Amino acid sequence: MTPIACMITDRRRLRDQTLEGVVRQAAAAARSGIQLIQLRERDLEGRALVDLARRVVAAVQGTRTRVLVNDRLDVAMAAHAHGVQLRQGSFGADRVRALVAPGFLIGQSVHSVDEARAPSARAADFLLFGHVFESASKPDQAPRGLAELSAVSRATPVPVLALGGVSLDRIHQVVESGAAGFAAISLFAALGAA
Repeated sequence: MTPIACMITDRRRLRDQTLEGVVRQAAAAARSGIQLIQLRERDLEGRALVDLARRVVAAVQGTRTRVLVNDRLDVAMAAHAHGVQLRQGSFGADRVRALVAPGFLIGQSVHSVDEARAPSARAADFLLFGHVFESASKPDQAPRGLAELSAVSRATPVPVLALGGVSLDRIHQVVESGAAGFAAISLFAALGAA
């Protein structure tokens, strides 16, 4: 089985740090077969994020790639995105599930076995667990490691994606630990580069 690959956007890590750079990156990701794109442009206000999400959804049209908006259900719904990725401390996936149409994807971030077993997490389509390896996004925090990834993956029937420090040479370790796939920012930063 092919691991699920989720590209997380962060235009500050792109050569072209414009919104157009994010759209180009998303289009390239869709062409290369990336299954999920999580828009994580935290500095954008609602209207700008809706506009970007609409452009990214249009850029992946005709592919199997699905677009999720980071922690902004309102933006995801307004932009007709395919889903939302809920951060820790946000609404639970169970609450969101009651508000959205069938087929709307819900990802839930978790950081422990207990969080993965929580009733709200069981309503998610997938769980994002991290950070597994040392990560540029969290330089001051110790990674949780492959043993914890394995424990989380075994603790829930919901597919788990590993996040944090995932590189091409680590994907096999992630899958061997029981994860359904991975999510990354840096791994995909060169996609769509002009």
